[in-house]
Amino acid sequence: MASDIRLTVDGRQVSLTVEADTSLLRALRSNGLTATTGACEQGECGSCSVRLDDRLVCSCLVPAVVCEGSSVATVEGLLGGDLAEALAANGAVQCGFCTPGFVVAAETAMDRLEPLSLDDVREALAGNLCRCTGYEGLLRAVLETDRARRGIA
Repeated sequence: MASDIRLTVDGRQVSLTVEADTSLLRALRSNGLTATTGACEQGECGSCSVRLDDRLVCSCLVPAVVCEGSSVATVEGLLGGDLAEALAANGAVQCGFCTPGFVVAAETAMDRLEPLSLDDVREALAGNLCRCTGYEGLLRAVLETDRARRGIA
């Protein structure tokens, strides 16, 4: 049975018609909101990570019907120029398939009140898998961006 839901995606009000078994990932993508990517669709790879009401979640595991009235932030709404530049400068983006999940996880981590340590970044990105970059560039890019945003040399 289909249900109509309303939610805010990247600051825009969106109305979607979804089946009871439709994941948030599929609901977003099937309605033209394709910035969020899916890979394993089992919550193991993190490529589909979004912020749901300020919580980092794998959108492939969240039933869309429970998102009524929620706010969803995708990579499209979170990717700022400074993080994108740091990712490119540190060779942290290759095929780009995992990038949306990494960006959402990194931006969520950088919203903390205190500066991130290397261990904080590792923990924040632990739910995201990448086969191309080797992670070191990702870690450097997030640390550099966090420090720059906080005015730390």
